[in-house]
Amino acid sequence: MTTDSVKNKRLVGLFLLGCVLFNYPILHLFNLERFFAGLPLIYVYMFAVWSLLIVAIVLISRIPSASSYRPQHTGKYRGP
Repeated sequence: MTTDSVKNKRLVGLFLLGCVLFNYPILHLFNLERFFAGLPLIYVYMFAVWSLLIVAIVLISRIPSASSYRPQHTGKYRGP
């Protein structure tokens, strides 16, 4: 399995996780009349999940692909 296919599978999984986290049953759990730092809990949940998804996308997209990997040549020969 190449790193590109692993990256694509992780991004699809992250998309599906985002769909689940922003779906009605989960959002309903946080739709309470409670406040966190003066903000409704639903807003805090939505922006926190959104931010975490963005961070996860950045981390996954920074995985180097197989085509971009080039071994560095030091110029020194190490014999057998």
